[in-house]
Amino acid sequence: MKAVRYVALAIVGLLILAVAAVAIAVAVIDPNTYKPQIEEVVENKTNLDLILAGDIGWSFIPLGLELNDVEATLEDERLVKLDQLVAQVSFWSLVTMSPRVDTFLLSGLDANLSVDENGTGNWTRVMPEGEEQPQQEEPDAPAETAEEQPEGSGTSEPLNFNVESVEISNARVHYEDKGTGQAFTLEDFTVNASEITLGSSFPLDVSFRFATNQPQFEVQGDISARLAANEALNEFGVSDLEAIFDMNGEPFGGESVRAEIAGSLEANLENETATLNGFTASLADLTLNTDLTVNGFGDKPKLEGSLSIDEFSLKALLAALGQPAIETEDPDVMKAVAFSTNIGGPAGTVELSDLTISLDDTTFQGNASYALANSGIGLNLQGDAINADRYLPPASEEQTDAAAEEAPQGGGAPAEEGDLLPLDTLRSLALDINLGLGELIVSNLTIKEIKSVITARNGVLEVQDFSGKLYEGSFGAKVTLDARTDNPKWSIGSKVNNVQTLPLLTDLAEVDMLAGGANLSVDVNTTGNRISALRSNAKGDINFNLAEGEFTRMNLTRMACQGIALANQESLSTSDWGTSTPFNDMKGTLKIDGNTLNNTDLVAALAGMRLEGDGTVDLAASDLDYEVGLRIVGEIHRDEACRVTEYVENVVIPVECRGDFAEDPAGLCSFDGSRFRDTLKTIAANAAKAKAREKVDEAKSKAEDKVSEKLKEKLGEESGEKVKDALKGLFGQ
Repeated sequence: MKAVRYVALAIVGLLILAVAAVAIAVAVIDPNTYKPQIEEVVENKTNLDLILAGDIGWSFIPLGLELNDVEATLEDERLVKLDQLVAQVSFWSLVTMSPRVDTFLLSGLDANLSVDENGTGNWTRVMPEGEEQPQQEEPDAPAETAEEQPEGSGTSEPLNFNVESVEISNARVHYEDKGTGQAFTLEDFTVNASEITLGSSFPLDVSFRFATNQPQFEVQGDISARLAANEALNEFGVSDLEAIFDMNGEPFGGESVRAEIAGSLEANLENETATLNGFTASLADLTLNTDLTVNGFGDKPKLEGSLSIDEFSLKALLAALGQPAIETEDPDVMKAVAFSTNIGGPAGTVELSDLTISLDDTTFQGNASYALANSGIGLNLQGDAINADRYLPPASEEQTDAAAEEAPQGGGAPAEEGDLLPLDTLRSLALDINLGLGELIVSNLTIKEIKSVITARNGVLEVQDFSGKLYEGSFGAKVTLDARTDNPKWSIGSKVNNVQTLPLLTDLAEVDMLAGGANLSVDVNTTGNRISALRSNAKGDINFNLAEGEFTRMNLTRMACQGIALANQESLSTSDWGTSTPFNDMKGTLKIDGNTLNNTDLVAALAGMRLEGDGTVDLAASDLDYEVGLRIVGEIHRDEACRVTEYVENVVIPVECRGDFAEDPAGLCSFDGSRFRDTLKTIAANAAKAKAREKVDEAKSKAEDKVSEKLKEKLGEESGEKVKDALKGLFGQ
């Protein structure tokens, strides 16, 4: 026991001697006398020129070092400058293996970093280029590896680390890329923290100014919070967070913008949990609020909480951010936008429930989901009513004229056409979307009870249902897009039932030339990923029927009467013909062949006439080429010159409809004088047949009378009459 006591006393004695030696050395040795040697060693071992202009001080209790006015240059350019560095550690805390930093102070740091035209940073030239060292041969692996340490033998107690005070002030770092001209500066960087102890919270204040030249941008930041970390360094917390960032520069059009962040955060790395409490983030007048808990940091996190964006004006936000204003037909739209939802769902899926989106006087409600494994999106959203025309840019004559001037002329080269859809993105989509809207006004059309069901899987996108009510009728459509190849396939089917064409065309294009309940059946297939390809590859049919309709801006009866009057060699006396032509059950089929629509079976029933027609529509040139015939089947008008005689009955009065239907639809159709020659031939043939019948009847009558007279002479009056009646049957009368 005495030996152990003597050893312990010896150790303590040695420790006391060592402490005493250090204390004496600190008290006696002046480090400033060694500044030339220190500068020389740095210059010999590096490419730096070290200048120790200020004093060097050190202390024993607390054990510390102080440097003042230090500068290092590289190739005659300042690399680093330091006004003051103070680092003090409690000596007795080192002895007890519980290190505590009394003070760490860094003041006036100025670092200049640069990259030359070749992409080489100046910091890489600090060390001189040495000779290549020969590679040493790796020693042979030992035959036997060390025995594994018993479980738990390598563990140690958590480090009890304490810092009394940390202060960084007036720090500056400048970086420049001479190849691109890009530069940024971090300056006025200040950090203050005190009483930093693991297991409890401590205050932290940070401020800085950051600026770039490409683009010109500047931000002044001030951050204050309380930070905490446990002794195992696997649990962290931020509370009382308040951060303010004042920004300006080119991204904001020269405007000054403030962003603010507040709230608290807790994270546990061992349990893989994180919580945001009372978190708010604002940019100008846009404010986001959330309370969120995350369980699991891997591929399948589970989220629970809420998220909302306070009502804000999008137009005011853009103005505050220095962005171009959005011009709308209605200047009062986009001034009330809001968003709110609850967040939940199973692990690996983010579900938004009680989702509400407000846009001015329109509200959308529903739910949404996002699957992290396959990026699958689910959306069920129902809205009440929206007038989309209010959000369109206002039309002006200047814009219309400019668009006409920019339109390619006939001899000019066509504008380069791009792909319509990103096929790679479509192939990765997983969608289940159900959208509904009570009323939509778009292009001046009013559509009600809109329903849309969209799915996407493995490169096939389907609009399973797109339907609604439109002008006393209804419509429904289905679309399939197969994007699994680089030449996607489209299949389009649609049905329209009893949609009133007059108000629809009037609201859509201010065209009031056709009325009636439209019934359509569309079946079209095409391929391609550009508009021109979709048009040229289109194949299909459009069956149409218009019941109890009317041509409101053309009088086909007048055109027919013009032809009949010419046939009768008379002039029409009626001057008030009106401007419309009613019809019943106009129907036909349009064969789609690329940009051309062909129709060979157009028919319609008119008063005293049957409309028959065939022709083509060139969608690329907006050109209509139709030959219509008005077949006379009965009396069509009270004008005497338009009377239907046996010569004109069942003849066809020709009408032609030709021209650009995008310019003047009402002026496309007129009486076809060139084809009327064929009609005159038919009328002449009918007249010749009529005259031939008259001559035959006259000859029959004369022959009958002659035979009858002779029989009367031979048989007597009474018998002659009986024979005459028999002869009428013989001559076909």
